[in-house]
Amino acid sequence: MNRLIINPNDPRAFGIADRIRQAVDDALNGSKATEFQIKQYSPRRSLNQNAYLWGVVYPMICGLSELEGWESEDVHEYMLGEWSGWQELKGFGRRRMKPIRRSSKLSKLDFADYVAFIQRKMAGLGLVIPDPNEYPEEENEQI
Repeated sequence: MNRLIINPNDPRAFGIADRIRQAVDDALNGSKATEFQIKQYSPRRSLNQNAYLWGVVYPMICGLSELEGWESEDVHEYMLGEWSGWQELKGFGRRRMKPIRRSSKLSKLDFADYVAFIQRKMAGLGLVIPDPNEYPEEENEQI
C-alpha cells in the first residue's frame, strides 16, 4: 500500500496534484481493482505519550492498596473499557468484556483525552497523577 502524507506548507508539495493524477491514471489503466482514500492526516499517539502512560500512570495506579495483585495490563484494559465503552464477547459457554477501542490506534489528541480521563478518575479516588511534560514532536516523513 502506498501512503502519501502531504504537508501543504512544505515546498516539496508543489506539483503534488500532478503526481496524484498520474498515480490514479496508472491504477485505472491496470488490470486490478484499486481503492483510493483521501482523508485528513491525524498522527497516532507518540512513543513518548505511550511511555508516560506505561511508565508513570499505570505504575502509580497499581501502587494503590485497593488494587493489590493488579498488573499494568489489568489497569490498561479496565481504563480503556471505562473510557471507550465495552463490547461483550461470547464463546465457549462464557462471556467476557473487551474495550471497544485500543490505545495503539488513537490519535495524539484522543490519547491525551484518554490520559486526562484517567487523571480525573484517579483524582476522584484521591490519587493525583501528574501532568505529562509536553511531548516532543517525533520526526514524521511528510511531503
